[in-house]
Amino acid sequence: MASAEHIGTGTPDGTGPGGGRPLGGGLLVAGTTSDAGKSVVTAGICRWLARQGVKVAPFKAQNMSLNSFVTRQGAEIGRAQAMQAAAARVEPSALMNPVLLKPGGDRTSQVVVLGRPVGELSARGYHGGRREQLLGTVTDCLAELRRSHDAVICEGAGSPAEINLRRGDIVNMGLARAANLPVVVVGDIDRGGVFASFFGTTALLSAEDQQLVSGYLINKFRGDVGLLEPGLDMLRQVTGRPTVGVLPFRHGLGIDEEDGLRVSLRGTVRESSTAPPHGRDVLRVGVLAVPLMSNFTDVDALAAEPGVVVRFCDRPEEMADADLVVVPGTRGTVGALRWLHERGLATALRRRAAEGRPVLGVCGGFQVLGERIEDDVESRAGVVDGLGLLPVRVRFAVEKTLARPVGEALGARVEGYEIHHGVAEVTGGEPFLDGCRSGAVWGTHWHGSLESDDFRRALLREVASISGRAFVPAPGTCFAALREEQLDRLGDLVEEHADTDALWRLVEKGAPAGLPFLAPGAPA
Repeated sequence: MASAEHIGTGTPDGTGPGGGRPLGGGLLVAGTTSDAGKSVVTAGICRWLARQGVKVAPFKAQNMSLNSFVTRQGAEIGRAQAMQAAAARVEPSALMNPVLLKPGGDRTSQVVVLGRPVGELSARGYHGGRREQLLGTVTDCLAELRRSHDAVICEGAGSPAEINLRRGDIVNMGLARAANLPVVVVGDIDRGGVFASFFGTTALLSAEDQQLVSGYLINKFRGDVGLLEPGLDMLRQVTGRPTVGVLPFRHGLGIDEEDGLRVSLRGTVRESSTAPPHGRDVLRVGVLAVPLMSNFTDVDALAAEPGVVVRFCDRPEEMADADLVVVPGTRGTVGALRWLHERGLATALRRRAAEGRPVLGVCGGFQVLGERIEDDVESRAGVVDGLGLLPVRVRFAVEKTLARPVGEALGARVEGYEIHHGVAEVTGGEPFLDGCRSGAVWGTHWHGSLESDDFRRALLREVASISGRAFVPAPGTCFAALREEQLDRLGDLVEEHADTDALWRLVEKGAPAGLPFLAPGAPA
């Protein structure tokens, strides 16, 4: 595809990237469906631009996700936006994700605005008026980012053709119209029907919205691009819009996914791909796919270790051969506890602890391992007995804890982040970060702790010793470096397989004038 050698050179009067007054260009990456690849494409464009010397920032006006992150200023944002900020080589901030929705079930979500929770709303309550009230907040944040950056790459949500929600839209065409952003629509060809999806998505929009749809980008293509070209030509003929890239399918690029619901609500079980073990044996990690699982990305660092197999499971027999069982975070602690009992997993965990076999609880997973939970905030269930595996009592506070702690455990420095309403009173055991250890059971509120390399290796060595495994952690595994490699791979995909000249023209100059209208369209 075309190169972008002209980017980042600046101009004599400082109006271009790389020098003087910021350009403030922008682009919205929309998708024909949820999970079309918007997050990774946005990250790839950010990394490509950053490598050209462009000061770029990511932005997602409204994100629905149970995977979140805490900025250095103590604000909670979507984990995907933190990943995109890393791709852009900038520090994440609340400006990059002003509205975050954290589902508490099928009908309600906690609404987080500018990094702080403001309440719980039903879907009807949010779409019935609250969302429209946030449009000014969203556009102000985007404007501030555009004033301080050469370019801002925005990510949409779901599909821009969700015409039933168009009136109050603040993340797709509503944002594009308000901020005059050109739109590139991403489609996942691996699902099939991508040409119809592109045409139908565009045709369902109003004439005013269609004027901003400036091109299409195909994601996850397998095979010979030459066989695709007749379809690309016809798509341009019937829509008047070019395809600005065909990105090939690549394994292992779904980093920091937005949504754990596919794993936690649908009972999906998945395994990590592993590198050959460094020692003579492998180590098996079972992650319980609790309902409303939050920050399941915590185990990504374990899956990155050569010889460590990570598997999500939801039945006792699936965790039977695990050397370590992880009970991850959840947005519904009491509901997760009930689910563990219903599935027979509570009994299996108690048996496992009694046998001295390793268990690690993180955040909500830590809370269910304790003796008692007093919850008049999240589930309003009152006092509920925990599994009794750790000497801990948890009381839910109205104020959410958001922090970026640093500490030491197992002789190693640890960094993490905290996102929880539960306040733990530790009454015994050995200290372990902010929680405790009892026998072979560990518990902590700290997300992200396993990304600390020395700590992760120390924990794995202890698990291997307890389990009698001849497993040796690879000494050179650096999770931060592996993450950088993944982000560079995303940048490579864009640089090598997208029309980067066309993308930059859109960022710099906006949507081309006179794009045709595809009838029948939808009301504005």
